[in-house]
Amino acid sequence: MSPDVRSVLPQVLNRLETLSAAHACDGEAIEPNRIYVALPDRHLLIENGQVRVTKGPKENRFRPAVDPLFRSAAYSYGSKVIGVILSGALDDGTAGLWTIKHHGGLAIVQDPADAEIPSMPENALREVAVDYSVPVAQMADLLVRLSKEKTAGTSEVNMEDDEKTKIEIGVAAEDSAFESGIMKFGELTPFTCPDCHGVLLKITDGKRARFRCHTGHAYSADSLLATVTENIEDSLYSAMRGVEESIMLLNHIGDHFAEVNQPKLAAMFFKKAKEAQNRAQAVRQVVLTHEQLSSDKLRQQAEDAKSN
Repeated sequence: MSPDVRSVLPQVLNRLETLSAAHACDGEAIEPNRIYVALPDRHLLIENGQVRVTKGPKENRFRPAVDPLFRSAAYSYGSKVIGVILSGALDDGTAGLWTIKHHGGLAIVQDPADAEIPSMPENALREVAVDYSVPVAQMADLLVRLSKEKTAGTSEVNMEDDEKTKIEIGVAAEDSAFESGIMKFGELTPFTCPDCHGVLLKITDGKRARFRCHTGHAYSADSLLATVTENIEDSLYSAMRGVEESIMLLNHIGDHFAEVNQPKLAAMFFKKAKEAQNRAQAVRQVVLTHEQLSSDKLRQQAEDAKSN
């Protein structure tokens, strides 16, 4: 949602007159039978006994983002956490769901065949040892049953992973990523952050790689690919705009020299304007053939090529 629009989700949920729903307030106590809805443009985090509402760096281009929420819940409550991934694009939530499993919690995803947009459930199934994959119609009964079961003990997490998770939660809670020591948990890459152009670190969770810059912005590999290829289009339009500005300026100066009876000089400016116009047409063709990419899109193209 736009950061300028206040969500009406609590009002929609309250029409059911079952559990009370409201936008979360920073520092609010966690109460039973209550739904806490994240505010637009704010991360929703969980600390022991309370919720946090913060404006930390975006993850996967969004704030609120599901990964910091899952990460904070896993860190505070371990095996008592159940993470659920529903319909959605790209792979948001996969990294956070991995952390929930790593801390002994349960991972549930919507059956991709039941999802309007199956990318998020499919990516979670590929990357995380998911406990249950069910249609939405079965989700409520499953959650009620699981919430009544005794949880296993929290999994042992090595000190480095534990510290990394703590620091990343702190970053989402508005701590300085650089001063917190995030740089020691990854290796430098040749990639730059699409948000701030800082160098990206590659951080590994199990076999899964993701990226974070020293100012705190975070990306999965898939969201980074989507953002980089989206920004290429913006850069191409910027290049085309610059070339077209030069055409207008060259023609303007050429007209001036023509008016003061310097036809040879005017002709040279008009010639250069024509050459620039040819370049602009070439850039325009590149813009029109450029495509924004994602892993899901490339998998679909591979499947289509195989079937053909």
